[in-house]
Amino acid sequence: MTTIRTQPRNTMMQPNDRDVVLAVNQVSKKFCRDLRRSLFYGVQDIASDLVGVRRHSEKLRSGEFWALKDVSFQLRRGEALGLVGANGAGKSTLLRIISGLIKPDTGSVMVEGRVAPLIALGAGFNPILTGRENIYANMSILGLPTREIKRRFDDVVEFAEIWDAIDAPVQSYSSGMAARLGFACAVHIEPDVLLIDEVLAVGDVKFKVKCHQRLGQLRKNGTAFVLVSHNPHSVLNVCNLSIYLSKGRLLAFGETESIIRQYEEDLCLSGTEAATGRMTLPAKSAAESTGVDITSLCFKDEHGELLAAPATGEPAYLSVECNVWEPVEAANLNCQITALSGEYDKVLYLTSASDNELLDLPSGHVEIQMQMPYMGLKPGVYSARISVRQGVRSYDIVESFRFTVRAGKNVSRCLFYQPRAWKTIRHSAALKPY
Repeated sequence: MTTIRTQPRNTMMQPNDRDVVLAVNQVSKKFCRDLRRSLFYGVQDIASDLVGVRRHSEKLRSGEFWALKDVSFQLRRGEALGLVGANGAGKSTLLRIISGLIKPDTGSVMVEGRVAPLIALGAGFNPILTGRENIYANMSILGLPTREIKRRFDDVVEFAEIWDAIDAPVQSYSSGMAARLGFACAVHIEPDVLLIDEVLAVGDVKFKVKCHQRLGQLRKNGTAFVLVSHNPHSVLNVCNLSIYLSKGRLLAFGETESIIRQYEEDLCLSGTEAATGRMTLPAKSAAESTGVDITSLCFKDEHGELLAAPATGEPAYLSVECNVWEPVEAANLNCQITALSGEYDKVLYLTSASDNELLDLPSGHVEIQMQMPYMGLKPGVYSARISVRQGVRSYDIVESFRFTVRAGKNVSRCLFYQPRAWKTIRHSAALKPY
């Protein structure tokens, strides 16, 4: 068992069964943004440790801030834990503490068994050494004896698909080849705890599929995962539990679906249009106007009432209000929706023209509605690009109308809501009893 300890506290959490492979107990970590002062504090701390003087690690010194503060959780064999949060939330810092790369200032981390950190694919490889030599060096560092490395060597190279380059220096590898080799080394030591930081976002589709299949096999064999990713689909596919970190503090811990929903809904709360559900645009002067000016965007329910956040599976009408200075015939409303979380995936592209619904806009203040009987998007935060066009002519464009979709109907690990109905049909007479 690997143990990283600092000043103990009475509130420390201890593993309460043999299935616990990772216990993080009241862990805190502070940093200093000023390099010179940070180096001075480091020398000061080393000197205190050497002479046995107690350091006041629970207190901030001038210029320091908490990257993590009092984080606690447990992970059992076969569980997969996702770490979600905005940049700077402390996710990578927590992984580095668990892996032993840095020490916490307070609290402790207890790991039962072998840890494989995939904090950066290919990190730790010597660029001058060949792929073969790096496999032996890397897997030895991760705790595997030489005879085991020899036994698993062919499987590693086969997984990484680099037979042709195995005896070439790693500095001659492409980034994809180094990524495949790094992942292959980590997963073939069959660790008890696997730490993954954004590395599933690299590589081609074939490699990603192979990675997820391998992770599934390891999990069945009892390996526990801690995964950091800004792509909620990756977290939902891999993790059954998740932690939501914000500015170093643990905000929520529970089932991945509810944690992802809370995180995505929080992403847009600071924006005015996200909080109110309506985006209002300033009026244009005659010189700026092209004839049709979008004045506001929002969602409404079937009764015409404002929806601060439409709900998955429930009616939602996109309302686009415009000032139309001269009548326009055969106008086309374009709506392109992008998911703000993850990799900014474009999820919907809708136009009235593609539905054979060209719009006639009379002069005056006009409201265009795209009436959706069901909001098909899953809970999350989105951005819509709205434009009013006529053929190739563009009248007005709003580049980003941000909105939040909240949970409505049951949506579990889905990319969209599928309206459906259920029935049973009897095709034959009653069966005779045995």
